[in-house]
Amino acid sequence: QVQLVESGGGLVQAGGSLRLSCAASGRTPGFSVTGWFRQAPGKEREFIGGITRYIGNTYYADSVKGRFTISRDSAENAVYLQMNSLKPEDTARYYCAATTETGLPWSAYSGVSTYGYWGQGTQVTVSS
Repeated sequence: QVQLVESGGGLVQAGGSLRLSCAASGRTPGFSVTGWFRQAPGKEREFIGGITRYIGNTYYADSVKGRFTISRDSAENAVYLQMNSLKPEDTARYYCAATTETGLPWSAYSGVSTYGYWGQGTQVTVSS
């Protein structure tokens, strides 16, 4: 059974940094893209960025561009989300998700329905 497990969330002051990890375990299929999403209470799940498995191309939503960086460690089957200059509005539960879909534009990879594998999420709280 494939599992995605996020870790690294917590409470941080505005302007601070956190690094989230997403580790895949089990008989993982050939994931093509791993995406990061977040969901604040009362809001829809928001795509914040993703990374392709083989080449490592990345894409970021405007809301996090320049502050967040996604990287991967293929040997460890892990993907990371480095979050800098955090703001209170970044407070949310953060999820990683993976898909085996290939050749899609990033507009498609930004959709929740594209991903068949999800972690349980990790909470990030940014205090002002």
